[in-house]
Amino acid sequence: MSSNLEQLYRQVIMDHYKNPRNRGEIEDGTLTIDMNNPTCGDRIHLTMNVKDGVVQEAKFDGEGCSISMASASMMTQAVKGKQIDDALRMSGIFSNMMLGKEYDDTIDLGDIEALQGVSKFPARIKCATLPWKAMEKGMNGNK
Repeated sequence: MSSNLEQLYRQVIMDHYKNPRNRGEIEDGTLTIDMNNPTCGDRIHLTMNVKDGVVQEAKFDGEGCSISMASASMMTQAVKGKQIDDALRMSGIFSNMMLGKEYDDTIDLGDIEALQGVSKFPARIKCATLPWKAMEKGMNGNK
């Protein structure tokens, strides 16, 4: 990856960290999930409204490193308006990307692609995937 692209990706991650999208809580969310990463202390509180199999709204709160909080911001943006199956498919693609595996690159991941460099740092992969694992846990319990 070129250093210009890495620089751009770092800027996108820091923008989501410093100016998180969808931070907060949905008062009457249909899904509420709390997860943490005990090895580094990242924790996330995810609330979502799912109606007729579609994510209407998604918000997060929590604390952690720039990667986990930026990933939560990006994830909540990406899944809004998506069918549950599509959101879960995106999560699988993201997981494969983090693990350095082949993934379906026909799906536009938008800002999420900025996190692909995290795969070079195995200790940080759990930081990036924490919000996605929380979403999967909530949605798989709601199918």
